[in-house]
Amino acid sequence: MASEEDPSEEVEQVEAGKLLGMSSLNLNTDPRVKEKFKSYPKGVHSKMKILRELVLEVAENHPEIENLEETLKWGEPAYLSKKGSTLRMDWKEKSPDQYALYFQCTTSLVETFKQVFGPLFRYEGNRAILFSLDEDLPLDEIKSCIQASLTYHRVKNQTDLGIKVRS
Repeated sequence: MASEEDPSEEVEQVEAGKLLGMSSLNLNTDPRVKEKFKSYPKGVHSKMKILRELVLEVAENHPEIENLEETLKWGEPAYLSKKGSTLRMDWKEKSPDQYALYFQCTTSLVETFKQVFGPLFRYEGNRAILFSLDEDLPLDEIKSCIQASLTYHRVKNQTDLGIKVRS
């Protein structure tokens, strides 16, 4: 884990700030995350980068998320917020045509996503939403899932985790 004085960590914060026009989000990035993203094959890298940008966008747009930690958990990019549940993402060589967002299986997140979004997504049990490399992503719905995860401890008792479906 990078220390507070680690210059590579500061570069990541500055890069994220430029990307998002960041005002109040404190992004603490483990430098190993950048290496992990660089390790993805060319066609996968851009898809994983989109998921990362969605996570950062959601965090920036929700003032209750003041600090976001970007690290590796089980070798996968992971995002942690004080009021949330760990959110991970990855592509695996054994399933080369798909990538995923992973949620803590002990939460009601994926079960709620199934109720709210039904067949819009492909699910892996109660732990993941799977995406095909060749599909267009439903960005608004993915952002709703990310928001529910990053604010889970605040929304876990709300109907449908506070997710509002646009008609």
